[in-house]
Amino acid sequence: MTKTARLAALLAILSLAACSGSNSVIESQRTDAIFITSKQISATLLPAAETVVGGSATNMNGEKTVVKDPSRIVSVASGAAEIVVALGLGANLVGRDIASDSPAVNNVAAVTDAHALSVEKVLAQKPTLLIIDEQTGPSESLSAISKAGVQIIQIQSAWKISDIAPRITQIANALGVPAQANKLNRELLIQDQPLTQLKVAFLYLRGTSSIYLLGGKGSGADAMIRAAGANDVGASAGLGAFTPLTPEALSKSAPDVLLVMTKGLASVGGLQGLLQLPGVAQTPAGKYKQVVAVDDGLLLAFGADTKNIIERLTAAFSQMRTS
Repeated sequence: MTKTARLAALLAILSLAACSGSNSVIESQRTDAIFITSKQISATLLPAAETVVGGSATNMNGEKTVVKDPSRIVSVASGAAEIVVALGLGANLVGRDIASDSPAVNNVAAVTDAHALSVEKVLAQKPTLLIIDEQTGPSESLSAISKAGVQIIQIQSAWKISDIAPRITQIANALGVPAQANKLNRELLIQDQPLTQLKVAFLYLRGTSSIYLLGGKGSGADAMIRAAGANDVGASAGLGAFTPLTPEALSKSAPDVLLVMTKGLASVGGLQGLLQLPGVAQTPAGKYKQVVAVDDGLLLAFGADTKNIIERLTAAFSQMRTS
């Protein structure tokens, strides 16, 4: 998949609002999925930090710049709002993207409509700094915000676990707290769990639009699945990041577990609706109703909550039987 296509797919995923559910224990006649929700995430927070004006950053034109005033931060880069808070700068965060909804930031005003930036909502927070990444748009909104006198900096996007530490360092440097990055990166160090025989298929579902995709190499979910000690069937089969789901491909991969997002699961009518999709009921995952659903804003954010999410995925996967 091209970078542009992958960006489009991820933007579609992030446009879904998060929803929550409840845990249940694996049984041969499971009646619900195991849910990993934002309410279950315990944020890693460093002590409050004093901001230092003059951190180095990159503007939206790719040019080096110096942050003038990080006292009122709006962060709409995927997963970055939680990083700002984790660095000890929660008091400075006045706006966030709608996909960031963990307990650490859900009291902060959302300034995006789906994945599109709202000029009115941003400026209503009277920000001094806007943090974006290459997914942020539209460009007309960014131009209007810049003309209103708000400094805009752009950070790198995160597509895999190894992107997290450099991103934290980049944000900390921009906000003038580089020492906090070293502390936070140590706290959030992620080590892959020992690999088991469990086979997991990541399904991107949008039943209202008849979109059904199987995740593969580079989807982001493959890194999360591997870190939790399981095998991503799409990546193992050499599939691209997001491949149209077919009964043949699903049957051939024979996943033990289906990993989905909560809103995507709801869009197909919940667990029972998922089992009615062509080919699903014939897989080991369908037979034993082994489904794990993660809130939409969590799974692919690759931010300060990722370590906690992986721990919960590991615990969920440990309850599953292998074929």
